[in-house]
Amino acid sequence: MMNEIIAVVIFLACLAVIFTDKLHRTTIAIAGAILMVAAGRLLGFYSEPAAIAAVDFNTLGLLLGMMILVAILEPTGFFQFLAVWAGRISMGRPVRLLVLLGLVTTVLSMFLDNVTTVVLVAPVTILICEILGIQSVPFLVAEAILANTGGVATLIGDPPNILIASAAGFSFNDFLVHSLPLILIVWLVALLLTRYLFRKELEGRPTNAEAVIQLNPKEALDDPKTVRRVLVILGTTIGLFFLQELLGLSPAFIALSAASVAMIWIQPPMKQMLERIEWNVLLFFTALFIMVGGLESAGVLKLLAELISRLQVIPPLIFDVVFIWVVAFLTALVGSVPITIGLIPVIQQLELNGMNVIPLWWALAFGAGLGGNGTIIGSMANIIVASLSERTRTPITSKLWNKRGLPVMLATCTVISILYALWFPSFSR
Repeated sequence: MMNEIIAVVIFLACLAVIFTDKLHRTTIAIAGAILMVAAGRLLGFYSEPAAIAAVDFNTLGLLLGMMILVAILEPTGFFQFLAVWAGRISMGRPVRLLVLLGLVTTVLSMFLDNVTTVVLVAPVTILICEILGIQSVPFLVAEAILANTGGVATLIGDPPNILIASAAGFSFNDFLVHSLPLILIVWLVALLLTRYLFRKELEGRPTNAEAVIQLNPKEALDDPKTVRRVLVILGTTIGLFFLQELLGLSPAFIALSAASVAMIWIQPPMKQMLERIEWNVLLFFTALFIMVGGLESAGVLKLLAELISRLQVIPPLIFDVVFIWVVAFLTALVGSVPITIGLIPVIQQLELNGMNVIPLWWALAFGAGLGGNGTIIGSMANIIVASLSERTRTPITSKLWNKRGLPVMLATCTVISILYALWFPSFSR
C-alpha cells in the first residue's frame, strides 16, 4: 500500500502546483516525472524502461507532425488574412464580427492546434476592435470558447481527442460520425449563449466601421506561394486521415509524412521553424505519461478501476452521463490534458474487468473538451486570450470568465448529455 500512497502523493502534488502556476507547468511536470521514476526505483514499483514504455509516441508523433505544418504556415500571414477577411465581411457590425471570427477560429481549430490558432487570430481581433472603437473582450472569449468546443469534433482538433483516439483505436472517421454531428449542435448553443451573455457589450455602435471595410486581406499575406503549398499538403493530409483505416496507416505516420513532404517541398528556414514548434507542450505530455505510468505500475489505477467497477449496478447510460459531468468539472479545475491522460489507463482497466468502455471513451472526449470552457485555466486557449487581453483597456479576469464561461460550460454539457442519451446506442458499437 506504501507504493500506491507515494505514487498518488507525487502525482497530486504536481497537479496542485500546476494548478497554481500554469506558466511553469512543463518544468513542474518534468520534475514530477523524475521524482516518480526515482521513487519507483527506490521502492521497486517503477523503472526507466517502464517509464519509456508508458509514453504514447503515437500521440506525440501526431502532435509534432501537425505542429511542423503550423510552424511553416504561421509566418505566411494566412491566419491574419482570415481574421482581416472576417473583419471586412462583417462591415464593422459587432454581432456579425463575433460570428465570423468565431467561425474562422473554430474551423482552424478543428484541424490545427487551438493554442496556435488563438495566438495568431487574437492579436488581429484586438486590432480590428481598436479600429472600430469597441471592446475586444466578447470576441476574445468567444474565440477561445468556440475553439475549445469545435475542437471536440475531430480527431486532430483537440489534444484529448488525440490521446483518446490513440488509446481506444478510434479513427478520424469515427470522430466525424460520432462527435461531429453532436458538436455542431453544441457549438451553435455555445455561440448563441455567448452572444446573449455579451449582449450589452455588443450593442455599442462602432465609431470607425469604414476603416475596417477598407482593409485589404491580401495585404496580410506575406508568402502566398507557401500558403498554397501548405494548404495542398494539409488537404492531402486530411484526405489520408479519411482513408487511414483502408490504408492501414496511423495518424502519427500520416502527420509526420506530411510534415516531411512540406519541409522538402517548401524548404523553410529550419532554425526559425524549429523555434515555432511548441516543444514545451510535447515535453509536458511526455512527463504526464511517465507520471501516470508510475501510478499504473504502483497499482493505483487498478484499485481505482475496481472501485468504479462496483458502480456497474448503475445503468450504463446514467453512469456515462455522470462521467461526462465529473470529467468536465475536473477539467475546469485542472485542465483537459492531465485529466485525460490520468483517466485513460483507468478506462483501459475497466475494459479488462469486463465493462463495455466504448461509450465511456466518447463521454471522456465530450467532458474534457467542453469542461475547459468553465474557467480561465480550463484550457490553454483561455489562458492565451486572457494574457493577450492585458494589452487592452479591459483585460479578461477570472471573475469575468466565470460569469461568461461557466454558464456556457453548464449549457453545453447539458446539451451534450441529452444528445449523448439520444444517440447512446450508436456509441455502444
